[in-house]
Order: sequence, then C-alpha cells, then structure tokens
Amino acid sequence: MSAVTAVPPAANAAALAHFAGRLAFETDVSDVAADLAAAVPSIVVVDSRSRESWEQGHIQGAVHLPTAEIAARAAEVIPAGATVVTYCWGPGCNGATRAALEMAKLGHPVKEMIGGFEYWAREGFPVETASGVARRPVDALTAPVTGIACAC
Repeated sequence: MSAVTAVPPAANAAALAHFAGRLAFETDVSDVAADLAAAVPSIVVVDSRSRESWEQGHIQGAVHLPTAEIAARAAEVIPAGATVVTYCWGPGCNGATRAALEMAKLGHPVKEMIGGFEYWAREGFPVETASGVARRPVDALTAPVTGIACAC
C-alpha cells in the first residue's frame, strides 16, 4: 500500500479551488523581490516583527508595522488600494498570518509572504540594517546559487 495515496488525492475541482485559493492568500520571497526590484507601486511590504527584530535586519523598502500597531497606524502608512504583503520571521512563525488578518479586518487586500524574513535572507535578497544594505550568500538548499531564478 502507498503511504502517499493511503488518503486519495482530492478530486480535480477541489484541487483547483484549494491551490488557486492558496495563491490568492500567499506569495513567496522571489515574487516579492521581483515586484520590489520593478518598483511596482501598488505593493506595500509590511514587517510585522518587533523593533529589535527590525533593527537586526529587514527587507529593504519594507514598512515596519508591528501587528499590535496595525489597527492604530495602518491608515498613516498604507496607501488606499495598495496590496499589502506581510512577513515575520519565517515558516515556524505565524506572525505574518496574524498581521495579514489585521490588515484584512481593515479592508486591505493582503497576502502573506511564505518563508518570511528567514527565506528572504537565505535566498540572498538585500537585507537592510542601520549599517546599510547587504546580501548574504545564497543557501543552496533554498535557491540556485547561480543567482538565476528557479523558474518555478
């Protein structure tokens, strides 16, 4: 007996709804990096972590808006109609999900960046600190070390 098919795959209609739904709620670090590099004006990237975490390093061009401050401050930092992309530490953290929920409560179109800051840094995208902007070497377990996109 197959461990993979012990529970049969979903029917096609259910699979279509599920996977399309996931893409409606999530984006990944490569897509966010591409939009930031292209200066797409309708995207606002929100770092929902603490001040200490932000200062340790954050996505260049992101807005620092801790989840607890979203209700009070979102109107001053999120342009009307912008799509918000939330991130927190990484896959083991649900902070970006909590921040996305708060943005949705305010009526903002929102997506969660899967992988969070961890995968942003591990894939070699620019990280900003008080010292400036730097890039870490690409982790070969997360992205092609050649710098060429995985084309997924």
